[in-house]
Amino acid sequence: MKFCWVTINVHDMEKSIEFYRDIVGLSVHRQFSPQPGDEITFVGSADGETEIELMHNVKTPNAAFSQNISLGFKVDSLEGMMEKLKAHDVPVLAGPFQPNPHTRFFFVHDPNGLRVQFVQEM
Repeated sequence: MKFCWVTINVHDMEKSIEFYRDIVGLSVHRQFSPQPGDEITFVGSADGETEIELMHNVKTPNAAFSQNISLGFKVDSLEGMMEKLKAHDVPVLAGPFQPNPHTRFFFVHDPNGLRVQFVQEM
């Protein structure tokens, strides 16, 4: 079995694409509108291994995300990512934390309120 993607129902497609493309560094793989009022965008890693499906429907009310769910992304430098987030006016929600000598991480919210974790392996 192979993991394909995770789906996020987004509040604003453009802000979500900007976050995952410009901040996280994912590429837009494909975009389409299956019917009027629906937008779907797949973003993912350059190797195409894992994707995030961003879905927006103008008729669907915005729903809150559980704070027990987060998406995690490895970064080369936690400090570098914190500077990038600051430049994009994205506040750090919690951290940085270092639970052991090998891992450091912090959390932010994406434009939809979903927790995103940036992790640096030491």
